[in-house]
Amino acid sequence: MTQVGGEWLSRASTQAVLAMLEQAGNAAFAVGGCVRNALLGAPVADVDIATDARPDTVVALAKAAGLKPVPTGIDHGTVTVVADGIGYEVTTFRADVETDGRRAVVRFSDTIDEDAARRDFTMNALYADARGAMRDPLNGLPDLRARRVRFIRDAGDRIREDYLRILRFFRFHAWYGDPDEGVDEDALAGIACNLDGLAALSAERIGHEITRLLSAPDPAPSVAVMEQVGVLARVLPGATSRMLAPLVALEESAALPPEPMRRLAVMGFFDARSLRLSKARQKQLDAYQDLISDSAGYAEIAYRHGAAMARDVAALRSASLGQPLPDDLGAQIAAGAGAKLPIRAQDLMPAFEGPALGDELRARERRWIESGFTLTKADLLK
Repeated sequence: MTQVGGEWLSRASTQAVLAMLEQAGNAAFAVGGCVRNALLGAPVADVDIATDARPDTVVALAKAAGLKPVPTGIDHGTVTVVADGIGYEVTTFRADVETDGRRAVVRFSDTIDEDAARRDFTMNALYADARGAMRDPLNGLPDLRARRVRFIRDAGDRIREDYLRILRFFRFHAWYGDPDEGVDEDALAGIACNLDGLAALSAERIGHEITRLLSAPDPAPSVAVMEQVGVLARVLPGATSRMLAPLVALEESAALPPEPMRRLAVMGFFDARSLRLSKARQKQLDAYQDLISDSAGYAEIAYRHGAAMARDVAALRSASLGQPLPDDLGAQIAAGAGAKLPIRAQDLMPAFEGPALGDELRARERRWIESGFTLTKADLLK
């Protein structure tokens, strides 16, 4: 029997929540991402727990065990149980009764098999008890080991239950799939037949998934398939995957961490508002759009916008032109990032006032930048 383990499972708080359920005679399993990531050797963030106990029973057991139950989604079977300050989503086994492509009407179930069958991908239908013993009702472990992202049973049925699963499929392929093995053909067929369902998704849900997808170490192969099958045009109109792979290669050569907005920019998509992303992300995309085609050098960009922006713009320009990064990029950025204009507006008064003062200060700043930031205060006041 396959075993799973790690600090996330052995820590006292996890064991306390599982024991709370087991000692009352209920089934209790860690499920989904925590089990998947542990088996892949990837970091585990949240620990979700599945049980046959009904929500009211979970609440009563948590209180009796001195833990804090929070009814975060009790109508859908989820109670967040807080132990040692850590929240665990404890969800009753469920089966779908009715779906509309966005949300499901569910009934509670007593079996792990029914619970597994309503999940999205086989690699997410993996369960482990408090001792790390695995349950694999749908034989998802071979898929996980092969890094094969595969829908549970019929791909079209799973997609029509929630059309966001189209985007989740590509996100999971980007993070966990083996790009050398291609993409599951049944999944692509199911996706191609259900593209119209993407129109039912909210901008927030699309933006969230796209951001997570583009945060993967190398999303280029997955995004290329998204474009081929017609998904990209539906969710990011006007975007292209053509320059994403060159950008990722440049990022790796320059040790730049993944940055989803940088990647959106190289795909030619600059409208964060349409994805309901934050104002900060829209500001970032606006800056990319302005600076990619601007004539400013990297030293000036670093001076005006910071070193990180200068590195990003260098990567975007190079990827767009199919060129390597400049050999002296680090020196250019360092020169600008550490520069400080040696004069202030007060130094030009009273000879200049009002709009003329601003114009003159900008003109002298331009001279200073063009000198490579070498002109002194005395030079600029001559």
